[in-house]
Amino acid sequence: MKQRINYLFLILLAGFFQVRPGLTDTELDRIVAIINDDVIMLSELSGRTRTVKNQLREQDIPLPPPSILEKQVLDRLILTKLQIQMAQNTGIRVDEETLNRTIGNIASENQLSLNQFREILESDGYSYEDFRKEIRNEILISRLQQRQVDNRIIVSEREIENFLSNREHQGETDLEVRIAHILIATPEGASSRQMAKTRETAEKVLGELEAGGDFSSLAATYSDGQRALNGGDLGWRKAGQVPTLFADFINDMEKGDISELIKSPSGYHIIKLMDKRSSEKVVITQTQARHILVQPNELITPEDAQRRLEQLKIRIDGGDDFAELAKAHSSDTMTAAEGGDLGWVNPGDLVPEFEQVMNSLEPGETSNPFRSQFGFHVVQVLDRREHDRTEDIKRARAREAIRRRKLEEARADWLRQMRDEAYVEYRLDS
Repeated sequence: MKQRINYLFLILLAGFFQVRPGLTDTELDRIVAIINDDVIMLSELSGRTRTVKNQLREQDIPLPPPSILEKQVLDRLILTKLQIQMAQNTGIRVDEETLNRTIGNIASENQLSLNQFREILESDGYSYEDFRKEIRNEILISRLQQRQVDNRIIVSEREIENFLSNREHQGETDLEVRIAHILIATPEGASSRQMAKTRETAEKVLGELEAGGDFSSLAATYSDGQRALNGGDLGWRKAGQVPTLFADFINDMEKGDISELIKSPSGYHIIKLMDKRSSEKVVITQTQARHILVQPNELITPEDAQRRLEQLKIRIDGGDDFAELAKAHSSDTMTAAEGGDLGWVNPGDLVPEFEQVMNSLEPGETSNPFRSQFGFHVVQVLDRREHDRTEDIKRARAREAIRRRKLEEARADWLRQMRDEAYVEYRLDS
């Protein structure tokens, strides 16, 4: 059980949950920021900062100076508050059933019952009600982003073709990279003096990196990027998922290389190529099959449906044409006209109970009647083949890579615009 508790604790540290306030006995709670008509209290900031500290320690990332870490955490809290406000103002709600199901899934993933999950939370000093609130907010924000940003992202076939063509031209068609990122942001409407100060800070950070400084520590200390508190690590992604701004630099970098300063409207960026790897060829076994479906209804009982198929199976074994029987008797209107033909089926295309029976048959063999969620079937396997789906997978991954890149850029722009249009007053130093 102790191992489960530790694993659960790591999940909580990863951002699902805000620990209880960490004020000292002599420190009074107060407002540290005003966001439109809402506030952030010192107790909330202290609790979240403690969570982030634990997270950084678990990842062996050196902690930035307390004042810088506190400001980073406060800025993340402000963006969270703004998104929750917008979600509530636009009528997005999370019902109790959805919330309970989500928490139940988290417990199940840790091989715990809901009661065990709650007991562990409370025994480790966490409030179950606060946990529910945090999960509700996570769902609210996810739904808001889906509505405001994600659902507006469109990837055209032309974009996929261009993406694959460019990758082929570069000779890195299957390349995946893991990069880390530092952003020294330029304030909105920055003066020439502020621009110069931003450049000076960026050059200082780059100088420390070139002198052997730890990238993750410097990212946590200086970066204004969304992954700063994860050491700037953007994780593994296809080459096409790398923001367009960085793509040309990545092509000329080797593992461990650090880029020069990369200027953009949002500020100065520094990236490090942590690692690179290539994907493998994807070959699957396809099955060509056909079936006859009889669905129970008001006139046909399940027993009747099964008996009908048993009779049809006897006729098929006796030499009657499967396709003609399917045309005459199958309830599957989509395939009946084609003699029950399902075409070449990929693993995972069909419901598990159907696929399990189909996979147990040799080519030319017909199953006994069996039941699925759609009714009763007999299935006949016609042929099997090994199929190279590398190109299909490549296109699917290209689509996802383009979408994720667009999504990342669109979300960043959306958050920046939301922040610029909001009333935010800092009182951290009051």
